[in-house]
Amino acid sequence: MGFYYLKKMEMKDDIILVDKNDNEIGTGKKMEVHKSGKLHRAFSILVFNPKGELMLQKRSRGKYHCGGLWTNTCCSHPRPGEKLGQATHRRLVEEMGFDCGLQEVFSFVYKARFSNELTEHEFDHVFVGEYEDEPKLNPEEAEDWRWGKMDEVAKDIENNPEKYTFWFREILKKYQENN
Repeated sequence: MGFYYLKKMEMKDDIILVDKNDNEIGTGKKMEVHKSGKLHRAFSILVFNPKGELMLQKRSRGKYHCGGLWTNTCCSHPRPGEKLGQATHRRLVEEMGFDCGLQEVFSFVYKARFSNELTEHEFDHVFVGEYEDEPKLNPEEAEDWRWGKMDEVAKDIENNPEKYTFWFREILKKYQENN
């Protein structure tokens, strides 16, 4: 991970700190929050095509953590003062180059520490949408994508968990339990 990329990340917008009930308790600089492991608001998006296949993205290797791993269609943080619905659509366009209708289906809290000493401790709101065309990837965010049948993705995660982000593995389990 390059110095320039870390400095660029440190200059990004603040993210929203929350308590265990998702009540806002302040804001913090993105990299500082991830270094300290503070609980913050996030969202994850699962986009399916009409055949029920899930659009996966492979995170850019330049990402500040989990670069090169397969994950859900899109994920990020809302900005202070930004509603979740606005943030999901903004980020889906910025990251994947398209937009679609989205509906929140559940939320959960997780905490994971990574080898680069950053920690994701998120109150994650999970949204689902439908889209059938190809995305237009932002190369700073995603280096590849594919459609995957849920049972095949779940089986690959079971056999090769190291190829997938921690949060996506958790989301997929919870999604399958509820559907």
